[in-house]
Amino acid sequence: MALQGILVVELAGLAPGPFCAMVLADFGARVVRVERPGSHYDVSRLGRGKRSLALDLKQPRGAAVLRRLCARSDVLLEPFRSGVMEKLQLGPEILQRDNPRLIYARLTGFGQSGSFSRLAGHDINYLALSGVLSKIGRNGENPYAPLNLLADFAGGGLMCVLGIMMALFERTRSGKGQVIDANMVEGTAYLSSFLWKTQKSSLWEAPRGQNILDGGAPFYTTYRTADGEFMAVGAVEPQFYELLIKGLGELTLLKMQQEAVSCQARQTLLSVKRPSLQPKSWGTVWL
Repeated sequence: MALQGILVVELAGLAPGPFCAMVLADFGARVVRVERPGSHYDVSRLGRGKRSLALDLKQPRGAAVLRRLCARSDVLLEPFRSGVMEKLQLGPEILQRDNPRLIYARLTGFGQSGSFSRLAGHDINYLALSGVLSKIGRNGENPYAPLNLLADFAGGGLMCVLGIMMALFERTRSGKGQVIDANMVEGTAYLSSFLWKTQKSSLWEAPRGQNILDGGAPFYTTYRTADGEFMAVGAVEPQFYELLIKGLGELTLLKMQQEAVSCQARQTLLSVKRPSLQPKSWGTVWL
């Protein structure tokens, strides 16, 4: 395993932190999760491959145990708002003085500086501030958040994993740890680089819900099937669009793909009737 021999201390938090530590554990790291006294389990259900202990970091004895643990660890993962660890006398200046090789990973919603750094938030708030939320949703409807996968787990947890891995690699050359400021707003904005770089192209130039990849095209969207379930259709390239239209028996639509982000093409596809085709056989149309 790539991370065998790496010791990670995870301070208990919700969703992004446990996921980040679980990924490290999945690749061989030894992860010790530090719970608050009275905690019974990880509500995120992301404790695979970890050990745990309970410490009251507000008490001198609990803080001392954490310091001793971090003195022989490679990574500390902490999810608290800016200033919390410093108030506990457990900030990076202190812990890295004890262990200069320690990688101190801070995973928060808004980062360690700025007017939002001491505020609480959730996935939907981070999505909104990153700008990505404004691009998600149907035309004429409110923007909607895609579960909490994008900001919490991708922009937060997984981007923090990447930061930790790069810090571990850099440490092989310098011998020194560093502080990682991973936050969900900036992480989500970074993940959406493609969206912002191409927003003036034909991919995203129309309002939300009217573009090729956001539900505006009838050849890249979902349809309800006869059994009440749904089917995803993705036929962007001309050769795949041709297969789609031939499968439906609507050859008159072959010349309409460039204009297919139109109500006419969408309504034509929706009106296609195939009463002899059972729902489980729909794959024969597209594949």
